[in-house]
Amino acid sequence: MGGVRRVLGEEPGVTDVLVVGGGAAGLSAALFAARAGARVTLLERNEKLGKKIYITGKGRCNVTNTAEREDFMKQIVRNPRFLYAALSHLGSRDLMALLEALGVPLKEERGGRVFPVSDRASDVTRALEREILRLGATVRLNARAHELLLEDGAAAGVRLESGEEVRARAVIVATGGLSYPSTGSTGDGYRLAEAAGLALSPTRATLTPIETIEDWPGALSGLTLKNVRLGALNGKKKLFAEQGELLFTHFGLSGPLALSLSSALPDDCAGQRLTIDLKPALDEQTLDRRLVRDLTEMSRKQLITVMDALAPHNLALTLLNLAGLSPAQPAHSVTQAQRAALVKLIKAVPLTVKGLRGYLEAVVTRGGVDVKGINASTMEAKAMPHLYFAGEVLDVDALTGGFNLQIAFSTGALAGASAGHSRSAATVRE
Repeated sequence: MGGVRRVLGEEPGVTDVLVVGGGAAGLSAALFAARAGARVTLLERNEKLGKKIYITGKGRCNVTNTAEREDFMKQIVRNPRFLYAALSHLGSRDLMALLEALGVPLKEERGGRVFPVSDRASDVTRALEREILRLGATVRLNARAHELLLEDGAAAGVRLESGEEVRARAVIVATGGLSYPSTGSTGDGYRLAEAAGLALSPTRATLTPIETIEDWPGALSGLTLKNVRLGALNGKKKLFAEQGELLFTHFGLSGPLALSLSSALPDDCAGQRLTIDLKPALDEQTLDRRLVRDLTEMSRKQLITVMDALAPHNLALTLLNLAGLSPAQPAHSVTQAQRAALVKLIKAVPLTVKGLRGYLEAVVTRGGVDVKGINASTMEAKAMPHLYFAGEVLDVDALTGGFNLQIAFSTGALAGASAGHSRSAATVRE
């Protein structure tokens, strides 16, 4: 693994701003640095830009969320205050205006989620690429940064895996985290940060599916439930309670609710008890009255027929099995105690966490470059002049719904503008 290599003396062909990583944060950084008048070079280790953007929002690219600032900040799990300056520099409305000006019409969907009208993530990447090229930036693909170059205690460029040195007056690290490593997110930025003396917060996969100890979700694999409530308690304290969409898988739970819950769970979450409220709009008394009515109206039917009116068939069978009741039991024979057990089960289906899925399925990485070492107003490292960080490489993460991509674009924009103004001014002075 590479460390820091100290270089001395001037070399020809030095760029003003060198951006390492061509994802959302890197593209944004390159664009805003170029708009500031800086000469920009963008390095991307993959064969194309924005590889992770292509898979966000199931390939549709949930670029941002229209939530008002206060509600937006509530969705940020780690270090929200650090992001005030970045989100002020490029908020969700600013990003939407930018993309539409670049020829990407947008639409708003449920929960304030914003997507391209085309539902094609590639439209976002191509629009940003066209703009940075129009502004005169240089894009280099298949160029992986191996180590950071330092001169007089400041960032001065990077050395590529090929051995080539790319010199710059400022370096922006926007390499992502560890999630979806197939897109190139393999922790390169952490290595560069550590080599420059920056502290790192422990990393873990987050916004990731949840494995359960119980195996019955496997029999329901592929079943999606909408408008259910997923809950978790830490003793008597509410750890998580949100309503939305949940997906059963062969290993446990996925879907937006499960991903959001994974952000709230502690690192040692094995054994955590969960509950699914299948009818959050009904309290137990109302649900009991409905069940009494259905059992009466279908008294000559089997119990499974009654339950099918309350849940999808396979889930109804599972509920009866969990309650220790036979699907063939006549509806008229259901006792008050059995009915009460069914009501409690429908309102709180129990599950137990076995663990979280790993980086291969995680939307984002928790942890990374400790933001205490970063100037929140510029994204520059406090202890390493001319070195900036943006995006998932930083210890910031949010819930699902377009918030993480907005953070990447915002921190990238601030880092790019800060480095661009500083370096272009320095170039003029020289």
